[in-house]
Amino acid sequence: VRLVESGGGLVQPGKSLRLSCVASGFTFSRYDMSWYRQAPGKERELVAAITSAGGSTNYADSIKGRFTISRDNAKNTVYLQMNSLKPEDTAVYYCKADSPSRLLHYWGQGTQVTVSS
Repeated sequence: VRLVESGGGLVQPGKSLRLSCVASGFTFSRYDMSWYRQAPGKERELVAAITSAGGSTNYADSIKGRFTISRDNAKNTVYLQMNSLKPEDTAVYYCKADSPSRLLHYWGQGTQVTVSS
């Protein structure tokens, strides 16, 4: 099982980034996917989640209206489009896969997002 995030980097406030997470080693289309983030000195927090077929999404209040989660089951990939980035969005962003039974959870290695002028 592998989850590989990409797309992070250094960006100015107000700009956009799109994160990608490519999955392998499990049946991606059956898993709910989510993005978490962890800032220095803080706990890891849920940013956005999407159900297996993409029919339902959920967002943290802090990013609602600015970030969009989506997935392409044909490409085994989940995305996080981040617009109007703020310095407080600086964190390591992780993708997570949850099995239908909720008994299995897989994490990626994370990608750093830094928002600074």
